[in-house]
Amino acid sequence: MAFSTGFATSLVGSKVETTLLFNPTSSCSSSSSFLKGYTKERSSIVVIGLSVHTTPVEMREKLAIPEAEWPRAIGELCGLNHIEEAAVLSTCNRMEIYVVALSQHRGVKEVTEWMSKTSGIPVSELCEHRFLLYNNDATQHLFEVSAGLDSLVLGEGQILAQVKQVVKVGQGVVGFGRNISGLFKHAITVGKRVRTETNIAAGAVSVSSAAVELALMKLPESAHATAHMLVIGAGKMGKLVIKHLVAKGCTKMVVVNRSEERVAAIREELKGVEIIYKPLSEMLSSAAEADVVFTSTASETPLFLKEHVVDLPSVDPAVGGLRLFVDISVPRNVGSCVMDVETARVYNVDDLKEVVAANKEDRLRKAMEAKAIIGEESKQFEAWRDSLETVPTIKKLRAYAERIRTAELEKCLSKMGDDISKKTRRAVDDLSRGIVNKLLHGPMQHLRCDGSDSRTLDETLENMHALNRMFGLETDTSLFEQKIRAKIEQTQK
Repeated sequence: MAFSTGFATSLVGSKVETTLLFNPTSSCSSSSSFLKGYTKERSSIVVIGLSVHTTPVEMREKLAIPEAEWPRAIGELCGLNHIEEAAVLSTCNRMEIYVVALSQHRGVKEVTEWMSKTSGIPVSELCEHRFLLYNNDATQHLFEVSAGLDSLVLGEGQILAQVKQVVKVGQGVVGFGRNISGLFKHAITVGKRVRTETNIAAGAVSVSSAAVELALMKLPESAHATAHMLVIGAGKMGKLVIKHLVAKGCTKMVVVNRSEERVAAIREELKGVEIIYKPLSEMLSSAAEADVVFTSTASETPLFLKEHVVDLPSVDPAVGGLRLFVDISVPRNVGSCVMDVETARVYNVDDLKEVVAANKEDRLRKAMEAKAIIGEESKQFEAWRDSLETVPTIKKLRAYAERIRTAELEKCLSKMGDDISKKTRRAVDDLSRGIVNKLLHGPMQHLRCDGSDSRTLDETLENMHALNRMFGLETDTSLFEQKIRAKIEQTQK
């Protein structure tokens, strides 16, 4: 009696319990039909995100994941029952998790619960602010992010570098798989193409330059040249703040950093500008002498709290009488409690909207040009992903043909005797390979759906099913069932 394998799946709490059932009367097709009710055969690309457009900085900073922790986060996400692949894009303006999910609904539920657990934010609160995008919408969103269309500052270039960093960090990490890796690599191509073929970056400001503009907007115009500037942090963002201050005519500033090496390199690059280095231990004494304090460090705890600021000496009325803290870090370097100090004003990345609201019409026109490119690239990526559907059949067909070739080759060579030369053996082997490759060329061409011809995905999948039937390539368990088996085995280890 033939026994076939089926799956019974039930939800217990948030965990999926899957049991193998051996049913003597069921067929493979019954198992497949059951699974179609469970989810789509094809996994989905999903983005679960919270950005500057939807979420206050107070929540984003709790969700922020330092770059060094991205591999750990990917591992934990891929340990969830319905997640196959994952990537994390965490910047000062956004926290976005990209996953390949076996089930959209259950995958989103598991990732949201994971985000809640790691941040301490209740699921209900996350759901109020998060956005969810699936498949083509998720693809298009990442392409827009990489092109700078979704940035607080349209066309800013730093986000493209951050997308590149996701790929760099993800290399070799289990869970940063073919779909997610392909998506982010294509996003880099899109970001480069948009900046090359449109003028979206022309005149674009960065978060750092917007911070400088905001500070100058809040200072009396007469104090622009005389205000004492302090920059805390000499990383990428801090260096850009320094450069934009110089571009605005600032010729002297104090820079606080852990080490002097980076500050010395900036000083060497910006000759003619007096850049005074102070160690982190002198941060408060430096702040006491400053009128404007820019903060841009990777510290996970605030550098300034109310008790640090309340006793600082007053700022000269000629400079506005208020000490300005412009904090472009996430998590924030300046605690919200500092806002209670009467002699201080605190601005964070969410306040930069005031600066970038200008030239709205020009920004929208540039965005339309970029979106046309993104539309083309999205179709190309979807075609590439569609082509992956036939990869298992291509592999099985090649393996099937190779088994026949080697078996027949052995028969032929045994009939030719033991005294044939190596050259003859090689010639016969090459002949058999050539015949097989030529016979497979036609079927293989009809299994490709990469956008290079007019063949539709439906036609390609029809060809795939036909070849599976003709050559007996179908296995007892579908690809989806194999994925479920692998996830269950993983959770049981």
